[in-house]
Amino acid sequence: MEAQAEAEGPAGSLDLSHLTEEEQSSILQVLMRDMDLRRCDQRRVSALQQTRTDPRLLRTLSGAWFSEASGRRHRGRVSGSDLVHATIRRRTPKCSGASVADMFNGGREGEEPTRSPSRQGDGRLKESTEENIKSCESPPSRESPPTKEAYKRASVSMCSILTDSEPASLKGTHFHSSYTLSGGVSLSSSGVFGVVEVQGRMQFSLAYDDHKEELKVKVHRCEDVASVGDNRSDLYVKSYLRPDMSSRSKRKTTVKRRTQNPVFEQTLKYKLRMSELTSRILNLSVWHAETLGRNVFLGEVEVELDLWDWTSTQPLWQDLQPRFFLRPECVSSRGSLLLSIKFIPEGFQGGLPLTGELHIWLQEGRGLLSKKGGAVDSFVRSYILPDAGCQSGQKTQVVKRAINPAYNHTMVYDGFQTSDLQEACAELTVWQREGLKLQMVGGIRLSNGTGQSYGESVHWMDSTEEEVSVWLSMIKNPDHWVETTLPIRTDLARRSSD
Repeated sequence: MEAQAEAEGPAGSLDLSHLTEEEQSSILQVLMRDMDLRRCDQRRVSALQQTRTDPRLLRTLSGAWFSEASGRRHRGRVSGSDLVHATIRRRTPKCSGASVADMFNGGREGEEPTRSPSRQGDGRLKESTEENIKSCESPPSRESPPTKEAYKRASVSMCSILTDSEPASLKGTHFHSSYTLSGGVSLSSSGVFGVVEVQGRMQFSLAYDDHKEELKVKVHRCEDVASVGDNRSDLYVKSYLRPDMSSRSKRKTTVKRRTQNPVFEQTLKYKLRMSELTSRILNLSVWHAETLGRNVFLGEVEVELDLWDWTSTQPLWQDLQPRFFLRPECVSSRGSLLLSIKFIPEGFQGGLPLTGELHIWLQEGRGLLSKKGGAVDSFVRSYILPDAGCQSGQKTQVVKRAINPAYNHTMVYDGFQTSDLQEACAELTVWQREGLKLQMVGGIRLSNGTGQSYGESVHWMDSTEEEVSVWLSMIKNPDHWVETTLPIRTDLARRSSD
């Protein structure tokens, strides 16, 4: 293809009208992937330029040396990818409604193909590419999904990448993220979302083997799943045990070709203790497998395993549901902490303790969510505020690679008077360790939540109603453990000492 491009020159074009529709679609899929890789590399180089100051090192890391060498060796040649891009651009003066055949065969009947790609057209191509980059970095909206006909048009159109307007059915639909969110929202898979109207249902059954400590998820079948294109649905089911949306948690069935009613009868297995199931959500999603492009999401079901009746192993039908996305900053919680707290007033136990003591027993974390998904290395820090010198800091041991880390650590603080509890705040923050880096996941604050301490306004007296209730219950019940499970807040206002 490069040889032909060299022969025809930069202004030349290719005769692609002899290709079959399947061959044309395959070429378009390759072009889309090529554009994706180019955009990713542009972002990589841009990040290097901001962090590297040594020109020689930057030239090596960015790959500029290879581009220069390649440019000298292939001077005057046009790459096959660029030539096909130019060919399609000049043959599709209008994007709306263009199909694969229109692009490769010179446009619809009665339309004059453009003789050569103009500068204005190239500018529109650049703008369209930039818009696509922005749409890839922003989560899809909650707009209702388009019809199957809209997807069929979109799947055979390169307008969103190669020309000056982007179909509404594709805006924001390509999504690739490693975030995992609470509240039934998950962002983990690379694929195309929202371009097919979700329909149909799935039959599955669950069983737990106590002897092997193994969860068995049997995927039986699906019915009336949405069609992709010309009844070319190649379907498979993928599962995760949320909140772990990493590859360690992923299981998949085989692909069933060209059917909307696939029969799988396959069992997906997970090794974990029964006690861990209480904080897990089983996610089963149906996908269309694309050979060259991104797989297409066709619906999902989710099961809260702490509510599941394990005495029943009968197959269950559930309707497939669409997937909605939220920005990561909208997530209010990344798991929860199970803890007990008590206060022993001065001399309450036959003259002991000599001063009032606050005991915080950190038992475990549940469903800790990292920003990259999967298990985390975590620990908990505690402070009693106000604490200008950070002298009250204590922390648990680091628990490695655990969704439900068992800390089993008790912090004890003495020197308290009962009146101090009205002015103090117990702050517990959860931290994630990645190599040498530490990142705060979130935390909780136990106090009366008045916003003031010893007559001064302080931002850390921001306890929620649930946190305030636990603190007041501790005050009213001296020398009694108050057990609670509290969500790890992500909106915890950071203190300057953190």
